[in-house]
Amino acid sequence: MGRIPIYGRFHAAVGRSILRFLTVLHELAAFAIITLGVTLTKFNASKRVVHPLIYAQIYRAGVRLLPMVGFLAAALGLLIIGQTVALLSRVGAQEFVGTVMVTVVVRELGPLLTAILVLARAGTSNVVELGTSRALGEVEALESLGIDPIHYLVMPRVIGLAMSVFCLTTYLILIAVGSGYLFAFVQDVPITLPAYFSQIGDALRWQDFALLALKTSLFGILIAVVNCYHGLARPLKVEELSDVSTRAVVESVVGCVLIDAVFLVGYLFV
Repeated sequence: MGRIPIYGRFHAAVGRSILRFLTVLHELAAFAIITLGVTLTKFNASKRVVHPLIYAQIYRAGVRLLPMVGFLAAALGLLIIGQTVALLSRVGAQEFVGTVMVTVVVRELGPLLTAILVLARAGTSNVVELGTSRALGEVEALESLGIDPIHYLVMPRVIGLAMSVFCLTTYLILIAVGSGYLFAFVQDVPITLPAYFSQIGDALRWQDFALLALKTSLFGILIAVVNCYHGLARPLKVEELSDVSTRAVVESVVGCVLIDAVFLVGYLFV
């Protein structure tokens, strides 16, 4: 008889967790729809003020991350791609080099690693900035002046992060492919540079370019929406910012993985 209360508490805790998850998911969806509506209807409104904010977000989340992304791409090419090319050459499977490169770098690791890096650098800072502004009453001050916080604070971050993730992913892929061949060349792998790039070109399809642009843009939009939501959704105290930032990072990572899983299924049918 003593076990019933334990099971009851367990089921109650699970039920509360599910309800809390569904509530957050519903609020995130509503926040995303509102942001989309504001972006479509007010993109050119007050462009002398808002468009520079978009450029600033691209600089923060994109340009400033170029050295780090370049280092990560070189490490990815040298440690993973180069060794994969060398291993395929040893077993006489050089003809699969292009397929492996496209599958590993272009479709999977490149976009996901870039999104996580942007999340770690720009996503968390957005939560802290917006949460601090909300805690200090700056958001309410904007509303009292007739300024839409979604238009002024959220839209530039959504557009900036979407463009940054796409551009940084392209940058990472190019460097990883180049450094991968460099590592294979140092190991005396019997594959020429024209043959290396020819195999990659043969493995690429036009769908890869379209899906890469769509996936990376969705990664950036998801990261921006989740972090802006947690920074602006409800009044915060300064001491709550660390917990909110942690939740935003976890939810962003889970969301990116789920988007990647959807695209993984999509690659099987295109």
